[in-house]
Amino acid sequence: MNTRVMAHTGRRRIRRAANGTAVEGAARAGLTARGVIYLLVGILALQIGFGTGDRQADRGGALEELAGRPFGAVLLWALGAGLAGMALWRLSEAVFGAPGKDGRTAKKRVPAAVRCVFYAFVAYSVLAFAAGSGDSGSSDRQSRDVTARAMEMPAGQWLVALGGTAVVVAGVVIAVQALRRSYHKKLKLGALGPRVRRLIDVTGVGGGTARGVVFAAAGAFAVRAAVDYEPDRAKGLDDTLRSFASTPLGPWLLVGVAAGLVLFGAFSFALARWRRV
Repeated sequence: MNTRVMAHTGRRRIRRAANGTAVEGAARAGLTARGVIYLLVGILALQIGFGTGDRQADRGGALEELAGRPFGAVLLWALGAGLAGMALWRLSEAVFGAPGKDGRTAKKRVPAAVRCVFYAFVAYSVLAFAAGSGDSGSSDRQSRDVTARAMEMPAGQWLVALGGTAVVVAGVVIAVQALRRSYHKKLKLGALGPRVRRLIDVTGVGGGTARGVVFAAAGAFAVRAAVDYEPDRAKGLDDTLRSFASTPLGPWLLVGVAAGLVLFGAFSFALARWRRV
């Protein structure tokens, strides 16, 4: 009897270890894929800032950039697979909980479920583009279309305003957490040397702050679209980035934000290596 129980316990531990390894691999592949997208978007935005770019600085532009490179099809499939891994990782966190003492609370599980849905959609769009059954899409057009459809719903104007406000708040939270280096809690700090840690802080603070600024700006445009009842005022990632060039600081603000997105891409690569999963 004891031998049977011990064998069952051993098999259960092996399955748990295998599942943990699979989830960890999916998470690291997903973080790498996210880093590739932010890196490409940042580079495209830098080109726009310097007046040398003609692609949209969003996910669609990034996919088109990859597709035009040698072995572009292979890269697209790998990117889609990585993003699918990100969705599976977030699904695991939503169902089983995340690492940490509060990992099983609703405060952690609900955002994980939202991220799972988002990355599942992104992975599907990338894989569809890789298979030739979908286009790269324009974030600006998608943003305007979604805003227009939402405004046609009962209390749609309020829904868009609330959604935009939520994105603004999310952007502020992202920037503040980056400035406070909250990501330290997720890193294997003991495995980092002083130089690597400083480099991660440069990418984490600079990249996270820039990402938060972009989120907040996009949310502000959605709120403005709701207040004015003009869906065309909503902006996707490309138009949001280009709007920075229209400020008194001119293209240099766009260049600064774009450089920050490049840093966030590098930060995602660092997380893929040293994040605790």
